[in-house]
Amino acid sequence: MKKTAPTKTEIALLEPFVGLTLERIHVPTTSEAFAAAAAEIKAAGVVGFDTESRPTFVVGDVSEGPHVVQFALHDRAYLFQLHRTKGLPFLLELLQSEQLIKAGFGLRSDRKHILAKLGVRFNAVVDLNTVFSMDGYHKEIGVRTAVGLVLKQRFAKSRSVTTSNWSQPELTAQQMRYAANDAYAALKVLEALNLRREELPIMGTVMESGPPGAPPLQ
Repeated sequence: MKKTAPTKTEIALLEPFVGLTLERIHVPTTSEAFAAAAAEIKAAGVVGFDTESRPTFVVGDVSEGPHVVQFALHDRAYLFQLHRTKGLPFLLELLQSEQLIKAGFGLRSDRKHILAKLGVRFNAVVDLNTVFSMDGYHKEIGVRTAVGLVLKQRFAKSRSVTTSNWSQPELTAQQMRYAANDAYAALKVLEALNLRREELPIMGTVMESGPPGAPPLQ
């Protein structure tokens, strides 16, 4: 049965999405900080995920991204900047992990960019667009529509931040909030769907589903 998502006008009337505040968003810079972040992320088991890349404005230019990789947990988020080479071993482990489920929107393209830039497979990926497609939504459901549909909240995105320079050495406060909450919103949507592991369309893992009777992903 074909389902219809809320319109932009309907979403505009909803209460705003409450995202992570700046003090809950962490940008590791030392080996110790990266190790601690990776341990927290792995322990979570399921995280919201997204990436950001410096935009290209000339036809034919190829993006050199991702420049930032985001992992969101229940109460915090970690932003890995790829120019900080001390974090790369930890980032590669997280990306390749088949135990850590990484959920987000439009992640099929992220898999291609990660392979092209880092030369590794992006495993245990759940593209929430696919989840909604399987549920009868024929049009692609992005994060804003999903937050409106599932959480009954309005998720605001700034175009000026979207198209900002994500490759700069230090992220602005606006970039940090934007990046973290893109991933955080994906996690909140997944939690609200209350799906079991075996119901998820997991890409890039030998464990396509969990054991029968596995608990919901919370």
